[in-house]
Amino acid sequence: MGETIPIAVPRKGRPLECVLDRIATRLGVPSLADDITSTLRHEKALTKGSLEAKEDVYHRLAAYSTVDDPTEPEYTLLRDDRAGKPRRIVFDSVTIPLGDVDAGPDDAAIQLVGREEPFRALRTHEFALGFDSADLVLEEVVELRPEPLGRIEDVNARISPVDTDVRVVTGLGDTVYHTLMATPETAPSNAAIDREFLREYAGPLCIEPRYERLVRAVLGTEALEDVTFRYPDEGREEEAAIAEAGLGVYLTVTGSTAREHGLVLGEQLFPSETVLLENGSEVTDEVAAVRSVIANGTRETELAVTH
Repeated sequence: MGETIPIAVPRKGRPLECVLDRIATRLGVPSLADDITSTLRHEKALTKGSLEAKEDVYHRLAAYSTVDDPTEPEYTLLRDDRAGKPRRIVFDSVTIPLGDVDAGPDDAAIQLVGREEPFRALRTHEFALGFDSADLVLEEVVELRPEPLGRIEDVNARISPVDTDVRVVTGLGDTVYHTLMATPETAPSNAAIDREFLREYAGPLCIEPRYERLVRAVLGTEALEDVTFRYPDEGREEEAAIAEAGLGVYLTVTGSTAREHGLVLGEQLFPSETVLLENGSEVTDEVAAVRSVIANGTRETELAVTH
């Protein structure tokens, strides 16, 4: 009898879409992934008010989730953080038979299970496998050292076995970067806005409060000896706050908003990327087989995972 391997995944947003793309590619279920993605994008538009709902949220939820077959996706309700805290429909679960995929018995399957914080669900041993942002790993468990951390491949070496059994297996490539940026007045003349500049810099550095530990890990504690963190006021645009401080770190895709605020983009410090995670103490042979298929088929494509 094949085993069903539960995998913790985000409930919504870009990270979930990235996971679904990976699952669709590796397990051959593109229509299922497209169905979940389109449903959630539609519901996001309704929550934002971009579309007008013909039925209330409870009727829509019932229509989506009244299914007898576990291979059909189910959804649940979550309080959104927008004004008024509306209820938003998000992903709950779906079971995907492995079929012809070389990942164990023919009747084996995986079950994607939505979690608000997949990484923490792995830390508490609820799951052997999961997907979450690499940022959360840096925010919670990597050791702070004098030297900087620049690559996802180096994250596992910074995780103490005393803190957690969870390790990064591989990144999924949906990369945006925590980027150093400065006003022209703060930026060095005829030199790059990079880690070397920051070593000599003394003054304010504007960041999101939740990223303080991440920034300390990425830049290294030595480079921050003369730096004072500043945080954007609630409701204020991050780039505007960085422009006022003169120097800051924020996530960028194209950098267009930063430039609109007169900021010059500097070094891309660290990738913010969805990653496949595993709790080594929960990995069985069946879990290892599924992990390898999801991570592109061979252990050679994964990061060095030590237990």
